[in-house]
Amino acid sequence: MGCGRYDTKETMPVTISDEVLTAAHISEPELKQELALTLFQQERLTLAEASRLAEMSQLAFQALLAERQIPIHYGIQEFREDLRTLRQTEHL
Repeated sequence: MGCGRYDTKETMPVTISDEVLTAAHISEPELKQELALTLFQQERLTLAEASRLAEMSQLAFQALLAERQIPIHYGIQEFREDLRTLRQTEHL
């Protein structure tokens, strides 16, 4: 996972103990989703970046945003990120 809006493919492993996950009553996928939602809401990640972090399709992530009543902010940066993602996956 890169650090939003930077052109890097580096990853940073994060280890959270099972004890913490159990105490928080949250699974690893749920934790990734919560982090992605928070960073998206703070406009620190684009829609594409947040959906990748949450390991969800953009459509599924948008549904989660709607469920949580988090508005979607979609500007020039997000558009460029989506174009970059499409080019990387050879859809454009």
